[in-house]
Formats: sequence, C-alpha cells, structure tokens
Amino acid sequence: MPTNVSNLPPVRRWVPAPVTKEDIDWADLTFVDLAKAKTPEGRAEQVRLARDATHRQGFFYVINHGLDKAIVDRMIDIAALAFDDVSEEEKIRYRARIKETGEYLGYKLPQYWHIANGVKDRIEHYNFPRDVSRREHPNVLRPFLPEVQRIVEFTHRGVLNEVQKLLSLGLELPENTLPDLHPFDETNHSFWRFMLYNPRSQEEEDKTDNVWMKGHADHTSFTAIWSQPVTALQIKDWDGQWRYVRHVENALVVNCGDTTEYLSGGYYKSAVHRVIKPPSDQDGYRRLGLYYFHYMADDVRIAPLLDSPVVQREGVNKFIVGVPPVQETWRKNRASTYGVTQLERAEDGTEYEVVNGVRVTHYN
Repeated sequence: MPTNVSNLPPVRRWVPAPVTKEDIDWADLTFVDLAKAKTPEGRAEQVRLARDATHRQGFFYVINHGLDKAIVDRMIDIAALAFDDVSEEEKIRYRARIKETGEYLGYKLPQYWHIANGVKDRIEHYNFPRDVSRREHPNVLRPFLPEVQRIVEFTHRGVLNEVQKLLSLGLELPENTLPDLHPFDETNHSFWRFMLYNPRSQEEEDKTDNVWMKGHADHTSFTAIWSQPVTALQIKDWDGQWRYVRHVENALVVNCGDTTEYLSGGYYKSAVHRVIKPPSDQDGYRRLGLYYFHYMADDVRIAPLLDSPVVQREGVNKFIVGVPPVQETWRKNRASTYGVTQLERAEDGTEYEVVNGVRVTHYN
C-alpha cells in the first residue's frame, strides 16, 4: 500500500483519547513479528510463538506488518465520517438486514443487541463487503472507497493469510493449508467494519455491571483489530480471569474464532472476549475502531483438519453434532441470531444458544 497520504481526498482529523494512566491488570499477550518471519530462523521462532499463543490464549499482537501508521490513522479519520457525517435518514437507508440475510453489510444501529436487564447496546457500526464495490455506500464515504479496498486486501492477504501460514506450520501442515481455505476472491465473504462505542448513562452502567458487550467468541476464523487507545477490550485469559488488552501503537490484535478452533480439533482456542466501560480517565470518550472479520470460502465445511499430526496427537473435538455446516450456512446463522435470541441459562451462570448443532456460550 502507498504511504503518501498528501495527494488523497481531505478528511477531518479524529482526535483519539489519551492513553490511560490507571493501574491496569493487562493480559500478557504474545507479539508475532511478520518481519522476523521472513528468514528461516525467524520463521521457525514466529511459528512457535503464533502456535503457542493461539493454543493458550487465542489472542496475540501482530507487529512489523508493513503498513504505515499514517494510513491507519487516516482510516480512523474516514471511519468517523460514517457516524458523524451521515444523517439518521441515510443510515436507515443503508441499514443492514442482519436477521433477514445473516449478513452485517451496512449499518448496525444502536439498541439492537440485548446486554442485560432490559438494556440494549449503544454500539454503531458500518460494514463493508470484502469487495467494497459489491454494494452502494453513503455519499460521504464514496471518495474513500479505493483506500478502504486497499486496507481490506492488505489485512486479508498481508496480515491474516501470513499469520495463517505460521499457524498451518504450527499444525505440521503445508503452510498454505489455512490461506487456501481463505482466498481473497468472490467465494469469500469476509468483511470490514468501522465500529463506534458510545458512552452510556450511569443507570445503564449499573444495570449491566459496566458491560458494553457480553463475553463471547467470534464465529469467524479470525478477527483482526487495529489497536486503538480506549481501554475497554478484555479477554478471558488462560486462567479464567478477565484482563485488559493494552493499546500498542500501529499493531493489530488478532483473535482466533470458533471456525479455527473447529478446524484444529480444539488445539487452537477460540478467544472469549468482552467490552466494558473504560477506566475513569477515559470516561466519556467514544471508542472508534477498525476491524476485519475473516471467513473461509463459502463452500468449505467446518470440519477438523485430520491430516494434521498435531490434531491426531492432541485428539479431535468435533464440536458440531451431525454433518458439519459449510461456511456460508454457519456465518449467516450465527450473524442472524447473535444478541437477539432468547438464551438459556447454564448452571455456571453463563447463557447459551444452540446454532447448527453447536452450543454457543455468552458470558455476562
């Protein structure tokens, strides 16, 4: 991707929140360095780091990926336009038909997901298809679509496919095993998201114990999150404790999703995470971020990679009762039901629903 942003359409600057100075219980996450992975010795080290991090926590940072910070900062500026410079009428026009289609494309408006005790979310997002030309977009975003398309492709191919090569080798399979299941072509329905968390009233904070989004695991193969400074993301760590994810300038936070856990027979762990109210010195700031949700090709079945010696040694947990669904069925059913169905309560206090024969747990 080009690093010169001076010849691009002008955009108003987003002023980020200051980094918190509070004493925080940070998660100890691994750094996967894509620059070091370019030499044989460094590649062997990064395979081990990516494998162990995904097996233990399902979360890790990716650094030295090759994208200039100025481009990421500019994309945040563009993201703000989607929420601050689009009228409510136009947002409704481009509203995603999530329950009807099983896809998030377009706006998810606030007050859609139930959080707790009658309180619904204060989260907005605008979602682009992997190929941004597949649909029409709000007027204010149209001059920036070529830039969005470039960062989508970079995140898919330049980051996640490269990480998947390391994780394929971690399963003792050919390095292109996982990337080949996640092509950047018309069979793939990965999507890009601008997401904005708006502050809430104290009454809503009290009713939800400060939880902005319930603990959950993503139904994707992976999610890539461009790090931003508002401290609110927590992971359910390897020891069962909730810990915060620290902001690292120009890094990506990559989390393993359910699909990769199923492909690896449970060896790679789907990362449970949630979003809660930020610390007091960031109170009142809006949390704006860039996300990429990574799927396999639509016709691939979500079944364990039984050729992997690691999967064979570690035992296979098939997770899914009956015939595994193909990616298209899985992604649409999970998207259409999340946050809007009646959940059952388990003995341990968690809530759950059954989708495609899989028990999907929600942590409140």
